[in-house]
Amino acid sequence: MTRYLKIFCAAFFVLGVMVLLTPSADASRSEGIAVVVNEDAITFSDLNDRLLLIIASSGLPNTPDTRQKLTPQVVNALIDEQIRMQEARRLDLEISQGEINEGFVKIAEQNQRDPQEFRSMIQQSGLNVGTMENQIRSQLAWSKVVQARLRPQVVVTDGDIDNYLDRVAGNTGKPEYLLAEIFLPVDSPSEDAQTRQVAQKLVDEIRGGQASFFKVAQQFSKSAGAPQGGDLGWVGQGQLQRELDEVLPRIAVGEISNPVRTSTGYHILSVREQRVVSEENMPSREDVRSILGTQRLERLQRRYLLDLKSAAFIENRLVQAP
Repeated sequence: MTRYLKIFCAAFFVLGVMVLLTPSADASRSEGIAVVVNEDAITFSDLNDRLLLIIASSGLPNTPDTRQKLTPQVVNALIDEQIRMQEARRLDLEISQGEINEGFVKIAEQNQRDPQEFRSMIQQSGLNVGTMENQIRSQLAWSKVVQARLRPQVVVTDGDIDNYLDRVAGNTGKPEYLLAEIFLPVDSPSEDAQTRQVAQKLVDEIRGGQASFFKVAQQFSKSAGAPQGGDLGWVGQGQLQRELDEVLPRIAVGEISNPVRTSTGYHILSVREQRVVSEENMPSREDVRSILGTQRLERLQRRYLLDLKSAAFIENRLVQAP
């Protein structure tokens, strides 16, 4: 069976990481409500714990500038998670503790640790295991929502595959690129400036060697390939949005682009390899079916989440906090 989309964003940790956030002036309000999302609430403690988790797992430096720039992104991520969980509850889709434990085991394996050792390492590093489990729970819940409501709507015909292969064949002799991306969506004009700043911050830290593209993509990117470090596979000219297509030839192998604005948000591209399109490296029909299915399912789930978010009652009290 073709798997169009894997929605499981593993959190990778830097081994031996020290406690990233010391008790701050916010400690007294840590259990205060930062954001209300319909019938649920996000506390300052939730926000602080997730911020700590993301900084640790992405390898970004724990500085005031980093925390300031990341906070709006973390708030948006927590809001999205609440909405996803609420939709799963509405559809009576349950996540068992056993499923969460399996997700935790996978993350431990990716860090080459047994689960108990990994749990101890997290706790000793000052990280909250519960916030990781909440992230896993939300991802599993959304995966079930997508599979139940959206996956049946995705249809890839033989004609679609033929058209795709014809376009690839038309690029024979031209370069194609093994790409990864970090995608930060912009859902409203008011988010543009802040999202651009975050995107530039991520570019600067990756280029400076402070963080890896792979781990940053896992934690921040909202594209389908995020769990695999933003992997897009092999992409030729004309297969991306116009703004990205124009930038692509100017990115050297092993380098990343500056943030590129498209109609949906900011993209950071990483060129991992380059080759010439030939008959020998044409994708199989099954590969194309998977590529097209993933693209369509990604668009569907993004629209679905935006609709849910537009209909939700969201009160962000963070800006009002003393």
